[in-house]
Amino acid sequence: MTLRRLLRAALAIAAIAVFPLLAVPAHADGSAREGTPAWALVDLALREGPGAAYAVIGSVPENSRIAALRCAPRWCLVRMGHSLGWTSRDAVGFGRLPLGPFEGPRLSYGSGGTVCFYEGTHFTGPSVCHNGGFIVHDLKLYGTDNRYRSVSIEGGGSASVCRDRNFQSYCTRIVTSTPVLNTYLFGSVSSYRVH
Repeated sequence: MTLRRLLRAALAIAAIAVFPLLAVPAHADGSAREGTPAWALVDLALREGPGAAYAVIGSVPENSRIAALRCAPRWCLVRMGHSLGWTSRDAVGFGRLPLGPFEGPRLSYGSGGTVCFYEGTHFTGPSVCHNGGFIVHDLKLYGTDNRYRSVSIEGGGSASVCRDRNFQSYCTRIVTSTPVLNTYLFGSVSSYRVH
């Protein structure tokens, strides 16, 4: 093996080892997040980096439960057991079941009311309220990223709430007042849209 190939292999191994450390933010108590629960919608090819030019280093079978550690517009860094690698964002589902974005039942949600987001549970603490049509792509720009713990709905409104900015990662539609957000959103809301 030439020195150049050996250096490339060492850099690839270092990148694989470092990516999880960069991709997973730490909690205030020092523990690391485990990633967003997700599904492999098809048989996944895991790659060394975010692109088809990177070598395939593993695979994950279709309909497997995975953790999405980080997502870009077209690629996600995912983990299943000891397997870790990048795969196409289109092949990763974030619903409760392993269904793509246009599969499953069609639901009719309310719109036109007022939705309030609270930093405390049971509708306590600092809050902000919006009418239908209000969109926030990145709460960090407002200084309120990862703060909300409860949501109240007044009137016929609803809200699409996501764990990551730009409506990526785990998202859910809140249609009734929720005194305590679920585990994946509790203190982890980064984007939302009020309907």
